[in-house]
Amino acid sequence: MHDFVLEGGSVLTDEGVRDADVAIVDGRIDAIGQDVGAAARTIDCKGAWVGPGFVDLHAHLREPGQEWKEDIASGTAAAAAGGFTALVAMPNTDPPIDAGHLAMYVADQARRSGRAEVVSAGCLTVGRGGERMAHIDDLWDAGVRIFTDDGDAVANASVLRIAMEYVAQLGGVVSQHAVDADLSAAGHMHEGAVSSRLGMYAIPREADNVIIARDITLAKLTGVRYHVQHLSTAQGVEMVAAAKSDGVDITAEVTPHHLMFDHEDVRSTDSNFKMMPPLRDSRDTTALIEGLRSGVIDAVATDHAPHAAMEKDIPFEHAVSGVTGLEWAGAVTNGVVALDQLAFFERMSVTPARIAGFAEQGRPLTVGATANVVVFDPDVLWVPASTLSKSRNAPYLGRELKGRVRTTIYGGAITYGE
Repeated sequence: MHDFVLEGGSVLTDEGVRDADVAIVDGRIDAIGQDVGAAARTIDCKGAWVGPGFVDLHAHLREPGQEWKEDIASGTAAAAAGGFTALVAMPNTDPPIDAGHLAMYVADQARRSGRAEVVSAGCLTVGRGGERMAHIDDLWDAGVRIFTDDGDAVANASVLRIAMEYVAQLGGVVSQHAVDADLSAAGHMHEGAVSSRLGMYAIPREADNVIIARDITLAKLTGVRYHVQHLSTAQGVEMVAAAKSDGVDITAEVTPHHLMFDHEDVRSTDSNFKMMPPLRDSRDTTALIEGLRSGVIDAVATDHAPHAAMEKDIPFEHAVSGVTGLEWAGAVTNGVVALDQLAFFERMSVTPARIAGFAEQGRPLTVGATANVVVFDPDVLWVPASTLSKSRNAPYLGRELKGRVRTTIYGGAITYGE
């Protein structure tokens, strides 16, 4: 007898999308089809999409060092509620993840929580200081495959080139926080009509664009796999498309908040709309949506960035940047971008798993594979009112969303829902 059966859903399988039941036993997918047999428990999936659990390339879990904002247990609880079965944790912790034992700590803490697979990205430079390359061999041996100083771009092109060459030899990914520190240092929001009306110091699009342009040149020179974090500008999308056409090994992500909101939302001066890079104007938002639809942008990544109330419940100019998003990424992507089932799972699961190198994640459902699965209802309308994160700095709370996770299964165990 099966442990449980997912009954009546539209299933993304290794043979394409089909209406089928999915039987799970001992942590693995045992059968896909009609009349798969008896089970101790049946989960109704009628009207829902069933596919590989979501994979997030960019989440801040704050552990070690800032556990009052989030820890791995609370972050993976929020992730499971959002349909995620795997995450890449960013290394801008305290201390930064610039050595192998720190990366192993993050993975061990996630195993204890049992809600999602978590691997840490590793720093490109020691202490994220931008001056000397980090202990990349040590990090690689600890399972790190993505290297970034996220929170800061590596400003020194010579240091970045050396790190790119080193990571390229290993076959890893250099992932860049594509915001120029000098162009963005004094700003709080996008430079445009709204910032002018508010009289607020602002950040031009060029803060993103100059870093992306420089890094594409270096990626072409070194042959490294290069990943652009949190695209926010139309020109950034154009540059990524041109680089792909030119043969550069480049991928890119977009956040849910850059898909759903723009700088007009900052008129309220609600600090939950303060993030880095900032919300741009509607032309940029349209380009990001179209880039995700076309596949120029490869993945949705949350940039889940929890902050304590004392850091956000203050005037906009003094608040820290960042919003949470793990619980609502699928709903935002579904409601705003309106992808079909295949493209939805490609952007939310399959491609991010490939970029990150997860062996047992992001695979269309296959008999014998580990059961990392999400059941997602694309049609339901709902208004989120609470969160499993320790932090509430989320612009989605109180807003109607379309699409909701019904059930998340990690390693054959139900981590959220029925």
